[in-house]
Amino acid sequence: MGILEKIAEIEREISRTQKNKATEYHLGLLKAKLAKYRAQLLEPSKSSGAKGEGFDVMKSGDARVALIGFPSVGKSTFLSLMTSTESEAASYEFTTLTCIPGVIEYKGANIQLLDLPGIIEGAAQGKGRGRQVIAVARTADVVIMMLDATKGDVQRELLVKELESVGIRLNCPKPNIYFKPKKGGGLSYNSTVPLTHCSEKLVQLILHEYKIFNAEVLFREDSTPDEFIDVIVGNRVYMPCLYVYNKVDQISIEEVDRLAHRANSVVISCGMKLNLDFLLEQLWEYLALICLYTKKRGGKLFWSSRTWFSTFLTLKGILHPKMKIFQFKYALVWGTSTKYSPQRVGLTHIMEHEDVIQIVKK
Repeated sequence: MGILEKIAEIEREISRTQKNKATEYHLGLLKAKLAKYRAQLLEPSKSSGAKGEGFDVMKSGDARVALIGFPSVGKSTFLSLMTSTESEAASYEFTTLTCIPGVIEYKGANIQLLDLPGIIEGAAQGKGRGRQVIAVARTADVVIMMLDATKGDVQRELLVKELESVGIRLNCPKPNIYFKPKKGGGLSYNSTVPLTHCSEKLVQLILHEYKIFNAEVLFREDSTPDEFIDVIVGNRVYMPCLYVYNKVDQISIEEVDRLAHRANSVVISCGMKLNLDFLLEQLWEYLALICLYTKKRGGKLFWSSRTWFSTFLTLKGILHPKMKIFQFKYALVWGTSTKYSPQRVGLTHIMEHEDVIQIVKK
C-alpha cells in the first residue's frame, strides 16, 4: 500500500470515528500517524530519475508576499495592478505556469510580491505543481489567499485544508508547549494550566508513535493533540494570511458586506480597481515592518542608512551575524522606544519604528 492510500485510509477512519472520551486516545494516534505519512510525502524523492523543474526566485526587498489561489481568480491581474510587472492574464485556467515576481513600493519599503501558479485540490499530494507552489509559500512573510467571491467559502476551506496538511498554519500562534527529547529518564510531563484535550497517557502514546521514549514536556496552555504533534514534528510554519475576495462587483451588496466582516478578510475588484488602497494598508499592517536607522560612532546620522525589520525585534535580533555577542558592549538608541535620548541599552531592548541605533563594541 502506497503512502497516498495509507493517508486516505487514515482520513476515512478519522471521519468514521465518533469523537468522545473513549476514542480520544485512538484519534490521537491516528493523527500522529497521519502527520508522519504526510511528512514522508513531502520529502524529496531519493531516486536518481530526472528532477522536476522548480520556480523559486531569490528573496529580495524588505519582505516577501505570496499570492495563492485557484486558477482564474485574478492573481495575475492583481500583480499587474500593484506592481510594474506585467503578468499574463486570460480567461482560461493555468495562464501562469511559473513564479512571476513583482515589487510593491510602499512607505519607503520594497515588498516582493510573487504570483504563483494556481493550485488545485490535492496539491499537497503533488497534483498539478502544488508541491512547488507550497514550497515557495513557506518562505513568505505573509500569504495573500486570492478567492473568487462568486464561489462562496468553498475555495477558502479547500485551500486552508491543503496548506494545513503540509504544515502551514495560518493566522494562529505557535503552541506554547516546551518539548525537549532526552537520552534517558523516561517522560517528564507537567502543565501550568488545567488540560482538557491532552493527558499524560495520550502524550505518551503520541511520543511512542514517533519512537520517542525519553522527553521533557511542559504545557503552558490548554493545547490540542494536533498542536502537540506540530511541536514534535518541529517544521511547522506559522504565518499571517489575508483572505482577499476578488470579483465583488459580480455579487450582491449583502454578500459583499458578509465577506467584508469576516476575520482577516478584504473584498476587492481587480476589474473595476475597487478597494485596492485599503488592501495595501491591511497588507502593511500584517507585515508589521519597522524601520531602523544606523549611526556611526562620532559621526552624523545618514538617513539613507536604514533597514527594515519585523516588529517587536530585540536588539540581539538585529546584530550582524559576523558580530559576536562577546564583542557587544552597549548601544545608544534615539527614538520612541527610550525614556530619554540617547539611552544606553542592552541586547534585550525592544526597538520601535524609526529608532536610531549606534552600536558600541568592546
